[in-house]
Parts: sequence; structure tokens; C-alpha cells
Amino acid sequence: MHRAAFEHADLSGQYTAVRVPAADLAAAVQGLRRPGVLGANISLPHKQAVLPLLDDLTPAARVIGAVNTVIHQGGHLTGENTDAPGLLADLRDLGVGHQHLGANHQHLGANHQHREERGGGAVVVLGAGGAARAAVYTALNLLERDVYVVNRTVQRAQILASSWQVAGAARRVRASAATDVPWPDVILVINASSAGLDAPEQSPLDPACLTRLPLDALVYDMVYSPAQTRLMADARATGLTAANGLGMLAQQARLAFTAWTQRDVPVQVFRGALDAAQSGPRP
Repeated sequence: MHRAAFEHADLSGQYTAVRVPAADLAAAVQGLRRPGVLGANISLPHKQAVLPLLDDLTPAARVIGAVNTVIHQGGHLTGENTDAPGLLADLRDLGVGHQHLGANHQHLGANHQHREERGGGAVVVLGAGGAARAAVYTALNLLERDVYVVNRTVQRAQILASSWQVAGAARRVRASAATDVPWPDVILVINASSAGLDAPEQSPLDPACLTRLPLDALVYDMVYSPAQTRLMADARATGLTAANGLGMLAQQARLAFTAWTQRDVPVQVFRGALDAAQSGPRP
């Protein structure tokens, strides 16, 4: 993606993927201070561990408590989180926004209006790691929706939910068992766990929960490889709309590239590079 962005912006540069063990994280971050290094992306499992190694955090990264992008300027390292705005941008492309939620965004019908009157239209976030923190931030602060955090380890979900007390939003973010979620009032499910990535045949959610969702709900899986996860397949089998995280990946990459280079490259450049990579070389 970034190679295509450099070419589109007529800039010389390269983007290299490096696997960094936890024991080597501090040294790797220190290496970003070298002249000529614009920054880096941070992926699992380092999105939270990298925080104390940086000089500064943007306001969003500070609230989210996770960093996926490091920006280098004159030896100074700033942590940013482009996952949240990248997720928001892709959700809006899919028809999710402040004024309306749901895959069928041209006409949601009386059922959605009824949920609004009851204070419904909540978001369920599956997971409790760095990606889940970005998802909660997006749902709570950008979509202005109540959030239920569902995680295999309930204690981790509780820790994530309680971290929003400082922002005065504790009543709007709740740790919940999947069986206790009011599924008929949920309009968006976001899988921010590694389920589907580590074990493609497994889903982080019992399919029975999906059958209780309204038909205009969207099931969004941040995982982008495989293209269809078990969660997505289960959702589609129930008649729901499902999407993977490929669009989010392109959007967050665009935002990171702009932060590093001050060049705004259209998201279609990033998405085109992703599509080409997925399709592979042609005979």
C-alpha cells in the first residue's frame, strides 16, 4: 500500500515490515529516531506496550490508550491512533453515521425508529485489546452510541469499560456477557478480537446471538485475512450484512501516510494496492 502511495505522491521512500519480539520492542522504537525515518506502524501485540517508549501521544491516542502509528520529527516520537478514524471512515462508507446506522442506510424503517425512541442502536465490541479500545472510542465518541464490551475474559472487558470512567462515560460503556446483551437493540457488532485471524474456523460469537439482531444491523470484522471469517459467514447465513476490515486497513494507512509525509493520497490508491495484492499475479 505505502509503496503505491509513495509512487502516487512522487516521493522516494520505502515501507518495510519487521517482526519485533516483545523483548526487542524498546530497541526497535529507539531505532525510529534515526535520521530519514518517518515513523512506523505498530501492530499486535505492541499497541499498548509501546506507550511508555514514546515522547508524546496525540489526544485520541491518549484517550484510547493504544498506538498504531508512530510519527518521527527531529528525534521526537509521537504516538497516534489511526485505527479509530480509519474504522469510522470505513463504517461511514458502509452506511454507518451519526444520523443513521445499519447496512440499509437509505431506508431503515419503523423498527429503527422504535429503537431510537427506546435509546437503542447500541454497538457491541468483541475483544478487549488495543484494537477493541479503538473500536470503543469510535462507537462512543465518534458515533455517539452506547457500547457493550464482550470478551472471552470478562475481567479484561471490565478493565476496558472502567477506563472510560475518567471521561464521564462509564454509564455508556459496559462489560457484558454475550448472553446479557440486548441484541434486538444492537445495530452494529465490531469484532476487534484476534478470533478469525488466529483460528479462521472459529467465531468469537455464538451464532444464536446473531439471530437476535435486527436485520438492518451490520456485523463488522476488523480481520481482513481471510476475506470472510467464520463470524461473517454466520452473519450472512442469518441474513445480515457483514464486512471485513480491508477498508479500515486502507483508511488507517492513508491517515498514517499523511501524518508521515504531509501528503494526502486518495484512499483508492491504498485500496487498489490491497486488491492487487489479494488477487495475486495474473497468468
